[in-house]
Amino acid sequence: MWQIMSGRTVRSLLMVGLMVCSSFVAGCTGALDFTVDPRANLTAYPLLIQEGETVTFDARDSEPIEGVITEFLWDFGDGQTADTTTGFTSHRYTTFGIFIVELTVINDQGGEDKATALINVNGAPLLNLTYPDSIRSGDSVRLDASNSFDPEGDELDFEWDLDWGKDSDGDGDMRNDIDSTDSTVLLPTNRSGTIQGSLTVTDSAEAMVKELFTLEITSRRYEVTWETKEIEYSWDEYLDQGQQWEGNITPGEDGRVTAFLGVLELQQDVLAPQDNFTLSIFIVNDGYDRSAQTEGGNITANESTSASLSADNMNPNGEDGIYDSDSEEALLQQLLTAPGTRSGQGTWIWSVSAQQAEPDPLFEGAPDPDPGNDWTLTVTVTVLIPKLTEIAYE
Repeated sequence: MWQIMSGRTVRSLLMVGLMVCSSFVAGCTGALDFTVDPRANLTAYPLLIQEGETVTFDARDSEPIEGVITEFLWDFGDGQTADTTTGFTSHRYTTFGIFIVELTVINDQGGEDKATALINVNGAPLLNLTYPDSIRSGDSVRLDASNSFDPEGDELDFEWDLDWGKDSDGDGDMRNDIDSTDSTVLLPTNRSGTIQGSLTVTDSAEAMVKELFTLEITSRRYEVTWETKEIEYSWDEYLDQGQQWEGNITPGEDGRVTAFLGVLELQQDVLAPQDNFTLSIFIVNDGYDRSAQTEGGNITANESTSASLSADNMNPNGEDGIYDSDSEEALLQQLLTAPGTRSGQGTWIWSVSAQQAEPDPLFEGAPDPDPGNDWTLTVTVTVLIPKLTEIAYE
C-alpha cells in the first residue's frame, strides 16, 4: 500500500519530473525549427548552340526530400529570368557568349538548393558585302566580302553562287552552285539586265550567314555618225584564150554597201579584131549574178576594149543618232544587219573569162602572135562606215 515518503524524497521526484518535462519541450521546439532542403538536378541541351537558337532546361529529376517542390527560379545568365512551377523550360539566346545558368529549387518547407549549367553560344559571322551601284554592260564587277569577320575570331569560309540564272554544277538546282570560295570575286558581264546571286559565309563552328545580292546592269550609250568611204580593189593579170580567173572580196564587213563600179580593160591589140572577154560578179548571200562583154577598142583612136558592171542605191543611207547597246560589237552588228540594209554582205566573186584572143597567125603553121591578153580589173565599192563614240547617261 501507500507509503508515506519523506519530504526529501518528494522534492527529488519533483526535480526529476521538471527536468524530463524541460527536455521534452526543448525537443519539440527543435523539431519545429529544423528545415530539410530539396536537391536540385539540372540538365541543359544542347550546351553548344548558334546565336539565335534555343536551349531546353530540364529540372524534373530534382527531389523535394520532404514535402513537394513549389517553385523553380531560373537565371539564364544573359539578364533574363523566369519563375515556373514545373521543372521544364526553354530559353532563346540572341547574343553570343558563354552564359552560366543558375537554377534555384524551393520546396514547401522553404528549403532551397541550386544547380548550374554552362551554355556556349557561338556568334554568327558578320557579313560585309560591297559592290558598285552603277554597272555597265561589259564591266567586271568587284564583289568584296573581305571585311567580313567572326566575333570569336575564327577563320571564315566563303561560297559564292554568282548567278541564280545558271546551273553551273549541273545538278538541276540553280541556287546551290559554288562558283568561287574566295573572299573577293571579279564577275565579268557581257549583257544588260539583272543578275541575282548569293554569298554564304560559315565559321569553324558551322554558324552560317547567307546574303542575297542583285546586280542591275545597264546598257552602254553611243553616238553614231556615218562616213562615206570608197574601197578600191585592183588586179592585173593575163589570160590565154579559154582560161578564167576568179577573185573574192568582202567589202561589207565593216560597213553598209551603197554602190559599186567594176571596170575591166584589156591591153590594146595591134591587129584587129579585138579580143572578146567576159566580166562577171556573183554576190553569194544575195544571189546577185551579172555579166558584161568587152566592147569598143578603136585601134585608130587608141582606145582599149573594156567591160563594166555597176549598181547604185544598194542600201539606204545610215541615220546619225544616239543608240543604247551592250557593246560596240553588238551595236555594229545591229546597224549592219538591220532588215533592208543587208545587200552586198558576205563574199563577192569577180571573174574574168577569155572567150576569144585574136588575131590568128599571119602565116599558116606559124605560132599565134597573141594567144591571150593582159587585162586590168578595178573595182570601187562605196561603203557607209558607222563611227561610234561612247557617251555618258544624262
